[in-house]
Amino acid sequence: MPAHPDPGAFIAQNLTLRPVPGLSGLSLYQAHPASGLSRIADGQGAAPYWAYQWAGGLGLAHYLRENPQVVQARRVLDLGAGSGIVGIIAALSGAAQISAAETDAWAIHAIRLNAAANGVRIDLIDSDVTEAAHPLPQVDLVLAGDVFYAPSLAPQMLSFLERCADAGAQVLIGDPGRPALPRHRLCLLANYPVHDMGDPPGTVTQAQVFRLQR
Repeated sequence: MPAHPDPGAFIAQNLTLRPVPGLSGLSLYQAHPASGLSRIADGQGAAPYWAYQWAGGLGLAHYLRENPQVVQARRVLDLGAGSGIVGIIAALSGAAQISAAETDAWAIHAIRLNAAANGVRIDLIDSDVTEAAHPLPQVDLVLAGDVFYAPSLAPQMLSFLERCADAGAQVLIGDPGRPALPRHRLCLLANYPVHDMGDPPGTVTQAQVFRLQR
């Protein structure tokens, strides 16, 4: 194994393209016990989050499947896209254009592979769109799954989403109820029982979908 494997080749060779339970017609490259992801972990041993499904993204994916009119003919931003699951479902549901914002280079490759596997096009933004100096993406809808996982990043995330809403975009957030979630600004739309990353086998987590209130 080279010290710095080619990301696309590594994902295609070491992860398995398989269906996502509960989301018919959707397949993603997913980790399994023999994937060897520790070989590409960073110096702090961070898990490659793009190789798994997380509760918030799954909640948004289920919500879009049940309510395709939310994305149809609209320009959509998948914020912190990870595997690209939310953007792919949006594309399959009839969105006019999908942009996926990700700062992790490995996630960018995973999104490309997953989009190709599902026959959809996703435009990739490989910079931190939440920075105040970054121009706001020109979109009609922002889909933000699991972006409030870190209390230290929550204020920046909320500020970005508020700016998007002020510019006229609808903002939907998927999250399993993490402590940093700004509930005082949110309207609950739906709950979905899902299996979150890190849950023991058979465990069910409630993925909640919210609308940001302006």
